[in-house]
Amino acid sequence: MSEPITLRCRENGPLVVPGTVKVVDHLGNPFPIPAGKEVVALCRCGLSKNKPFCDGAHKGVFQGCDLAPAPQA
Repeated sequence: MSEPITLRCRENGPLVVPGTVKVVDHLGNPFPIPAGKEVVALCRCGLSKNKPFCDGAHKGVFQGCDLAPAPQA
């Protein structure tokens, strides 16, 4: 079985997806992603003019410091 893909929540920023991914809309149509792009940043603030991708519009206005629960010992 392959390793799971890790989505990283940037503090007060986008969700970052590593590797080659395909992002599709609700109808299954793919969004264009430049060839060779090593990471994709997905907007989670709703302010991007390039949704679903992050364009940096969150800076200074979006707070999303989500933390996962600490592992139990």
